[in-house]
Amino acid sequence: MVVQPYLYFYGRCEEALAFYEQALGAKVTFKMRNNEAPAEYAVEGEAGERIMHASFKVGQTTLMATDGMPGHTAAPNYSGFSISLSLDNVGKGERIFNALAQDGQVRFPWQPTFWAKGFGMVTDKFGVPWMVNVENTEP
Repeated sequence: MVVQPYLYFYGRCEEALAFYEQALGAKVTFKMRNNEAPAEYAVEGEAGERIMHASFKVGQTTLMATDGMPGHTAAPNYSGFSISLSLDNVGKGERIFNALAQDGQVRFPWQPTFWAKGFGMVTDKFGVPWMVNVENTEP
């Protein structure tokens, strides 16, 4: 079994994918627009340019994303979870945290803790909550 987050960006999916490529070094592995679907499902006009489905890799994990169904314009309301990134390098962890914080909201500032060499919590500019952790491997 594999668990994969599926993120809805309601018209900002293309922007989000580009942001995660820059901030996380993500690699987009698949992207289909509404107007690329088979004829009986294709959507034309502006909604046709929206992303029906995309997959992107962050490290070894695949996440999925969409602009949502045509006509749905609600802002995402992510609550009750965070996507946790585990790294083994403090410098890289801090760089990723700062990149995700750009135009976002820091919920717990990047700092060493009793359990981690570096840890921070941020909600990015798309409303996605992240935890960035560099585990303290020393007893």
